Amino acid sequence: MNNQESNLSYIRAKNKVEKVKSFYTHLIIFIIVNIVITAFKVWSSLDSWDSFTNELISINVLATWVIWGIFLVLHYVSFKYGQGWEERKIEQFMNQELSDDSKKY
Repeated sequence: MNNQESNLSYIRAKNKVEKVKSFYTHLIIFIIVNIVITAFKVWSSLDSWDSFTNELISINVLATWVIWGIFLVLHYVSFKYGQGWEERKIEQFMNQELSDDSKKY
């Protein structure tokens, strides 16, 4: 039983690390891609400072940051606060598997 609990703890820890890694990868890609998209969109407005700032804060540029940012926030909320149900399900399946194994013998 101790070995079983150790394996379950390892699986939980590994899942948490994968979720954190996934979120930070998403965040890095979000920043890099949006900087590149913003640079391409404002490149033509480098004639003067006013045209550059107008283009930088236009809906055309901000839309990608905001829309993708909403998905990034949802990703953060799901990995930060949505883990409880996963752990309960894992526990349920592990207990079910243990009870099924004990019925075999």
